[in-house]
Amino acid sequence: MKYSARLISFAIALSAATAMVPQVLAQAQTQPGSGRSAMASQLGVFVYPKNEQNEAKQAKDENECYGSAKQQTGIDPAAPPPPPQEAQQQKGGGAKGAAKGAAGGAAIGAIAGDAGTGAAVGATAGAVRGRRQQKKANKQAEQQAQQNAKAQQQQTMDTFKKAFSACMDARQYSVK
Repeated sequence: MKYSARLISFAIALSAATAMVPQVLAQAQTQPGSGRSAMASQLGVFVYPKNEQNEAKQAKDENECYGSAKQQTGIDPAAPPPPPQEAQQQKGGGAKGAAKGAAGGAAIGAIAGDAGTGAAVGATAGAVRGRRQQKKANKQAEQQAQQNAKAQQQQTMDTFKKAFSACMDARQYSVK
């Protein structure tokens, strides 16, 4: 009984602490000693005031520029990235390989005097080779799709950063 009471107390304390996390993060606009605000850190940039703007003014300007960049570009860096497109999967590698192998095996078997056995052996070997090639091609297509998705995501973030930086520059901040 004492164990379950402690567990309930712990769960309530954890729930209360978890509920406070967004409030604490909202208040902590600047990471102490780093010169990077939470907004700048999220974007991977450094923002420095050129005209001695205070932290409150900088936080306000960053939030407004973030909203402006989001509106102008149609990009929301806080949104999860879209799921990657599935690579075009090749099908029928085993059947194609079997057909090619059977034809080759039948020709060799005919020379040896047993076209049927040669075709069967050739079909089996061809099917194995065809499936192996199909699997390799599908893996390469998947890797290419992942690389394309990463490049697209990077390009999207670069576009957003340019819009954000232009807005902050217009408000007399240095953004790097």
